[in-house]
Amino acid sequence: SASTIPLTATHVMSVSPRLGARLHDSATGTQWWRDAVIYQVYPRSFADSNGDGIGDLAGISGHLAYLKDLGVDGIWLSPYYPSPQADAGYDVADYRAVDPIFGTMADLDALIARCHALGLRFIIDIVPNHTSDEHPWFVAALAGPAGSAERERYIFRDGAGVGGVEPPNNWRSVFGGPAWTRAADGQWYLHLFDAKQPDLNWENPEVVADFEDTLRFWCDRGVDGFRVDVAHGLIKAAGLPDWGAEQELLGGAVGEGAGAGDGDGAGGAAEKAPMWDQPGVHEIYRGWRRVLDSYGVPERMMVAEAWVSPLEAWAAYVRPDEMHQSFDFAFLECPWAASELRSAIASSLAASDTVGAPTTWVLSNHDVVRHVSRLGLEIGTPRPHGISADDPQPDEELGLRRGRAATTLMLALPGAAYLYQGEELGLPEATALPHSVRQDPAFFRSGGAEVGRDGCRVPLPWDSDARHFGFGDGADPWLPQPDSFEPYAVDRQLGVAGSTLELYRELLRWRRFLGLGRGSLLAVDGYGDDVVAYANTPGEGRRVLVLVNLGTEPVALPTGAELLVVSAPLTEDGLVPTDTAVWARW
Repeated sequence: SASTIPLTATHVMSVSPRLGARLHDSATGTQWWRDAVIYQVYPRSFADSNGDGIGDLAGISGHLAYLKDLGVDGIWLSPYYPSPQADAGYDVADYRAVDPIFGTMADLDALIARCHALGLRFIIDIVPNHTSDEHPWFVAALAGPAGSAERERYIFRDGAGVGGVEPPNNWRSVFGGPAWTRAADGQWYLHLFDAKQPDLNWENPEVVADFEDTLRFWCDRGVDGFRVDVAHGLIKAAGLPDWGAEQELLGGAVGEGAGAGDGDGAGGAAEKAPMWDQPGVHEIYRGWRRVLDSYGVPERMMVAEAWVSPLEAWAAYVRPDEMHQSFDFAFLECPWAASELRSAIASSLAASDTVGAPTTWVLSNHDVVRHVSRLGLEIGTPRPHGISADDPQPDEELGLRRGRAATTLMLALPGAAYLYQGEELGLPEATALPHSVRQDPAFFRSGGAEVGRDGCRVPLPWDSDARHFGFGDGADPWLPQPDSFEPYAVDRQLGVAGSTLELYRELLRWRRFLGLGRGSLLAVDGYGDDVVAYANTPGEGRRVLVLVNLGTEPVALPTGAELLVVSAPLTEDGLVPTDTAVWARW
């Protein structure tokens, strides 16, 4: 492994960089979530134990030892609730049960117990912006008259125009098409996503109370935390005013003046979109925090999926009486350019520090193109919402090299971090899926303009020689695995020096041993504009250099540096080549 590379005279270079600005001070306190590394499990695609082609809870339990050995602190489980699966489970029909396609409540209880026995935290998804149209509440709403208590749980409105034949306003769905569907009696209901995902009315106290009861239900079963889907949604501006910008699937700029950021498609408009990041969401999460805090120690936590900007608005979700974490999508969105990486890291740390929260780093998840593929596209390419065979293809080798370097940088930064299943294998986006197998509603509602998220959700390869690469030995997987996944299989990488899996294992071991998640961060000056360099000082007398070379020429390590981890081999004379990251004691 990289940590066993012998340190020869060639590793002692005549370079003397200096410490620069302090960007972040060491975290205090014992809260486990401040520096945790959490692994996202997408249940449909992790492991299939019963041969039906869909991953399940028992399949996850069977691979928990792998995750423990990887070195993560816990798992986040995407939805497993009863659902018609119109949006891969993010259309929930019952928030307090398990869909039979994934198993039983006993299977879930066993999974939680097994996690805790291994010392792993267990975090689940909660989807508060909308339900499924098959949720009992919405079935009752459609059956009830206009103005009824049943309809008040959702957002029903009379239509515009003569006879109410036009939608109440001009809002568009994130998945494409109008955000309103007309019920049989002529009223319209709002759905910012698919028509089978009606938005809840969070001005209704009954909705507020029911979700707080759901939090208690899962905390009582041993859940350690919640990832809050579309956390910047829920509350809509009074009067539901028209909004002219086109919606995007997790698109739009993250930066100053971008209004509500991802989801509003405002493209830099100063005015905040009326369906995103409204002030009222914060009172909801203060109520949730009170529920979680009532459970005492160990703390139950929440992490926000909040695509908002500017960073001050993002940090508002992690004030001391609200969420514990919020994914740093500004870092995820950052192009492979040293100046932009430095700016994103410094700005994110500064924003988090204003409210005393950890910065929560992430590069991939179930909604975005895998980062090894994004980084294999031409620098400056806008982040695509899926890649098809007809689109420009990533450079797989270049993307993997940059992806390994990006992860090496991320895991050296103070704060928490999330990994998406398969990224530890260097798994690329599946870009050649036939349109006939696609299931993402964004593909269908946009008429194919948005390829959608299926490419990052293809089932994992465990065994290169097994049927379906070891995902399951029965029916074909719900999404087909490309033959190109074979060299990425776990069995091809486990114990193999230099493999991406072993790199992740090594990074996580060193991160834990050195306490990098609780460290202070200082800029390191003296390198060129194409180098990102920081010193993380997690304790007295311990200083770790993380250096990423994004330039065209190799660069030297500081005099006396002791190499710990490399994302790719150094040059023969011990220099750090292009698109390579290193950790070194310094």
